[in-house]
Amino acid sequence: MKDRRLIGNLGDDIGKRVNLGCWVDGVRDLKNMQFVILRDHTGKVQAVNKKAGKPLDDLVSSLRPESVVRISGEVVQSRAKLNGYEVIVDDVEVVSEPKEPSPIDSESGIDKRLDYRHIDLRDPKKFLIFKTQTTAEQAMREFWINNGFVEIHSPKLVAGASESGAELFQLDYFGTVASLAQSPQFYKQMAMAAGFDRVFEIGPVFRANKSHTSRHDTEFTSVDMELSWIDSHEDVMAMEERWIEYFMTEVQRKHGEELSERYGAQVEVPRVPFPRVTMEEAYSILKSQGYEVPDDKKGDLDLEGERILGRYVKENHNHEFVLVTDYPASVRPFYHMRSDDNPEITKSFDLIWKGTEVTTGAQREHRYDRLVNQIEEKGIDPKSLRSYTEFFKHGCPPHGGCGFGLTRMLMNITGEKSVKEVTFVYRGPNRITP
Repeated sequence: MKDRRLIGNLGDDIGKRVNLGCWVDGVRDLKNMQFVILRDHTGKVQAVNKKAGKPLDDLVSSLRPESVVRISGEVVQSRAKLNGYEVIVDDVEVVSEPKEPSPIDSESGIDKRLDYRHIDLRDPKKFLIFKTQTTAEQAMREFWINNGFVEIHSPKLVAGASESGAELFQLDYFGTVASLAQSPQFYKQMAMAAGFDRVFEIGPVFRANKSHTSRHDTEFTSVDMELSWIDSHEDVMAMEERWIEYFMTEVQRKHGEELSERYGAQVEVPRVPFPRVTMEEAYSILKSQGYEVPDDKKGDLDLEGERILGRYVKENHNHEFVLVTDYPASVRPFYHMRSDDNPEITKSFDLIWKGTEVTTGAQREHRYDRLVNQIEEKGIDPKSLRSYTEFFKHGCPPHGGCGFGLTRMLMNITGEKSVKEVTFVYRGPNRITP
């Protein structure tokens, strides 16, 4: 559509005739005046038609909510609560009409809205989620490229597990069994063995996880980085801190005001370095708050423990982030490097943001013999991981990295309570459509 103007930009067009392409949000047909609320992804505006016994009057009267229209008219200042300006209509063309009333409204629950996600996402408030995501990803890439990283795209069809074999989606692959990748972990490490030094990937991963929590899904976008020639997991944490500071600065600059208006969310650019606590210290903090981690999660943190720890750090350090380090080897993958002083402790960390874990990271074990020993300690047959362990037979530099949750980031930025709200199209144990 030539010369189409977006509703969000009409404040610059006072006194000008404009062409709009948008949806009808609602119609009020009065005796001498017709009001149409128009909507596109940038916002809403009121259009006005003064009845004069012309065909335009009948056309406006016939408009139904969610009709797609082209509308032309002059932008004028107005006392209307919506924007302070409106459009005086002189021409309307109906491009597409709905065949039935919308099956959802502002009172519909999340599962009903997900059934009609194409309608649910027409809300300009929800569009802001994906503008924010786009800005964050662009800034992430800028930081990485400025710091010597290259982008890789790892396979999503794999022969074995990269994390827990219990969470694999398996499928027939020309008569053999393949799986959907749970993580790009092994391939990030392959890049280290190939001498790439620093790599990143933003891509889909798949977990056959039957959890029905607000922050779990079966397909999600993982944000990963890996870097070589590190001295410890401290180097990975320091890199991630700077990276988060960088992209959050851009999110705050570009969308902070709108996020505040639409979500009541205050975007805070975090101070570097982030607070750090060991797992032992985290347990002491939780005990001081009257909480004990359940027996089946000992050595780790459960959801409630993360929330309490996040709240404690905010109250005592005025920081939204906390890095929890020194996880026991019993709760970490075989490829996490062990502490030189205590082999029961790994050189690993989780990043908790506003009480939600958003990152798992570590220094990896790059020495072949020790890696095989750790595989065997976990009760895994090293032969089943031969294609992975081959990376380390031919020399590999010390390295580490982390994986970061994109949808959990968007939950924290917007204040939404579920990944369902901030995922373009959600996948969970009970949802495979649309």
